[in-house]
Amino acid sequence: MPVPRPEPLFRDRDNDPAVAQHAADASKRIDPQDHRHGGKRWTHHVPGREFAWRTLVRPAILVAVQDETTSRAAPPPGAERRPVLFVNAHYYPDVAATAHHLTDLAEHLAAGGYAVEICTGQATYGALQGTAPAEEVRNGVRVLRVRATTFGRARMLGRLIDYASFHWQVLRLLIFSSRYRYVVFLTTPPLLHAVGWLALRIRGVRYAVWSMDLHPAAEFTTGVIDRGSLLGRALARVHVIAHRAADFVIAVGPYMRDRLLADGLDPARVVWRPVWVNTDAVRPLTAAENRLRAELGLDGRFVVAYIGNAGLVHDFTAVLDAIRSLANHPRMSFLFVGGGPRRPEIDAFLRANGIGNVVVRDYYPVEMVPLVYAVADVHLVTLAPPFSGIAVPTKCYVAMATGRPVLFVGGARCEPADAIRDSGGGACIDTERPDAARLIASTLTAWSESPAEVARLGQLARTAAIARFDRRESCASIEAVLRERWPEVAPRAVPCV
Repeated sequence: MPVPRPEPLFRDRDNDPAVAQHAADASKRIDPQDHRHGGKRWTHHVPGREFAWRTLVRPAILVAVQDETTSRAAPPPGAERRPVLFVNAHYYPDVAATAHHLTDLAEHLAAGGYAVEICTGQATYGALQGTAPAEEVRNGVRVLRVRATTFGRARMLGRLIDYASFHWQVLRLLIFSSRYRYVVFLTTPPLLHAVGWLALRIRGVRYAVWSMDLHPAAEFTTGVIDRGSLLGRALARVHVIAHRAADFVIAVGPYMRDRLLADGLDPARVVWRPVWVNTDAVRPLTAAENRLRAELGLDGRFVVAYIGNAGLVHDFTAVLDAIRSLANHPRMSFLFVGGGPRRPEIDAFLRANGIGNVVVRDYYPVEMVPLVYAVADVHLVTLAPPFSGIAVPTKCYVAMATGRPVLFVGGARCEPADAIRDSGGGACIDTERPDAARLIASTLTAWSESPAEVARLGQLARTAAIARFDRRESCASIEAVLRERWPEVAPRAVPCV
């Protein structure tokens, strides 16, 4: 059945005499000197004013003449439910982890009868940048990609400008439209939920936070921002205020929930639901089934792979030392796929030490993710100990679904370490141990010499991924939270006749 096209963000009211007169009167009040341009409005002559008229004044006029009582009232029986709007900088076809999870959840809800819309940016990872349409309906989900700056992730200033422009576009969307009353904010870019707090105060928008990372805790821990500085204290205050005003907060692990509760949030409004993996799409593949292994020149090799973002929260010190010690191993190769702020450090280390048994590639399209992960015989996952509860590497659960062992390098108390220990599908090495690099090298060497042990560990990891981190069950658990906290958005049951 074709998906009906949703109404546009701002309906065309030019044929409404009341709105037309209101707009005409307002434009006269704004520009009392129209005669200077031969009776034409200044918006045709001054680009800055034209931008202000198109982006601020005219939308505000359209909103002002709406019947606010009607727009805020519950829909009458039989009327269409208000949509749930999810806001995040990444969505399909972006390859960012948050894009994967938001796409899975949105399409799960749409299939269940929810009205789901997405406010996102253009794809910003790899060669996909800027290729997605500005608006589309995909698998029942309406996707709106707002126009924000795209300086990219290479420089901090450019990244901050991109963040600010995306925040502004989202705020503009929410305050100039009465369409959205239920909004779920993810955490890319940082402090995005602060927009929800402003929309709550200005328009009465109800919002929730699906916390994939904790900001500004990540910036404090990396040292990018001084926690005790004026800026640091202000950001911390915004973080707490915006979380406390949310109807509910979904953390992606128990350690993250503990950090949120330490900020003084109400325990009744903070739940945690794990991240997940599509275990139907990501599955074990033999070398014959995976053409990518041969294309990378890795046939006959024991491949240890790190796949995904190499971010500031990840610790590669011990991993790189171990790779250097295994540079002359007769069968072992290492594969790095992705990007991130640590990627230049990795490349520089490999060049400086003349390490030749490492293959490095940029991101692949999202459709190739199952093939990329299936190349590995063993997966590496890292998280620096101070970032426990601040970030959760979702690559851990994708790696488990491939039926390969996972070697986690990081702190002993965090979500991925718990997942590996509880499943028995790999090993955990604490980076705070002085002999961490030696333990990494010895563990990988032992696994390379024992195919049967690798197969056994991989099967345990796969079994745990299906039982605890499968996409269907995890999406259903978040849907249950929405039904409980926002029953107004749940689809109505169709009565039997």
